[in-house]
Amino acid sequence: MTPWPASPDELIGAQRALAAAIDETQRAGSAAPWSPPCPHPAIGACVVLFARGQTGAGARGDPAWAAAAVLRRGQVLAHATVTGEAAGPYVPGLLALREGPCLEAAVQALAVAPDVLLVDATGADHPRRAGLALQLGAVTGVPTVGVTHRPLLAQGAWPRDERGAHAPLSLDGACVGSWVRTRAGARPVAVHPGWRTTLDVAIEVVLSCSLGLRTPEPFRHARRLARIARARR
Repeated sequence: MTPWPASPDELIGAQRALAAAIDETQRAGSAAPWSPPCPHPAIGACVVLFARGQTGAGARGDPAWAAAAVLRRGQVLAHATVTGEAAGPYVPGLLALREGPCLEAAVQALAVAPDVLLVDATGADHPRRAGLALQLGAVTGVPTVGVTHRPLLAQGAWPRDERGAHAPLSLDGACVGSWVRTRAGARPVAVHPGWRTTLDVAIEVVLSCSLGLRTPEPFRHARRLARIARARR
């Protein structure tokens, strides 16, 4: 996939091509999925924020503040912030059109590359089975895991109220993600395998950096950075 489609029609075509390429790779078994290279991989996360008080879908040119961070066992290895503009309004299923370029810029600005990257977006839980978590990984070459507050289209019952419990999220009869309870007593998060990651590995990665927290710590750090950058506008 080449960065970044400039129109909804271009993006839809790119999503379909990416999903088809992934299906072919899986059928052929020509690429091994990513697995953690060590017991404590460097886990990154990236976020993009827009102006406070904004309502509606937004528009092309909206100011944007993106940040990325890389942590290992709670220690910050690298972080970066960038400013930019939204490439389009928010449209469900076309999130990459609005956020993709800014997120890529933040990830590319990191002095230390993550082993795996958390993205606030879906993978195969998507109308064309190619959400932004997959697309960002395809563009950057970094294995990705999607972590969202709720699924986009998939459905499934919540898991039991116990840290580490998980339950499948299904779309059209296929498992495309999982509810994961990162903290007892808190709402589960939706975890999506992304670029080169399996569901089992995605769950493992998310739980490994969410000790005592609902939200994975790399996300929390990146979000703090983006909020600070936005406050300095």
